[in-house]
Amino acid sequence: MDIVIDASVFIATIANEPEKDRLIQATKGANLIVLPSIHWEIGNAFSAMLKRNRISFDQVLDPIDIYYQIPNRFASVELEESLQLAAEKNKIYAYYAYIIRWAVKYQAALLSLDKNLLTVANAMGVKVIEVRI
Repeated sequence: MDIVIDASVFIATIANEPEKDRLIQATKGANLIVLPSIHWEIGNAFSAMLKRNRISFDQVLDPIDIYYQIPNRFASVELEESLQLAAEKNKIYAYYAYIIRWAVKYQAALLSLDKNLLTVANAMGVKVIEVRI
């Protein structure tokens, strides 16, 4: 099974958030499809944690190592198709449109901790996987 995931799933998993076990269970055996910008998004999330003194640099190293071990497939951004989707469907941001476009294109489920994204995707007929705390 293919599942499109966003950075919220990676970050919650590698940062050992309360949803971690449920996210791992939800993606077990699945082919993960991710944004090409995932490296930057994870780096940004951890730099924010460092800035807020939630973690030390040494505490970043293990989660980053875990991240590199998670197999995933990068999908190409289809800018025109995504912007058309953004314009047609509730005037959503391109970020949501990229993710929803991939779910539609690959006939994949969508997994995110972003409730707004899941709501928009569900309204557009995309199969969503919800993980609750």
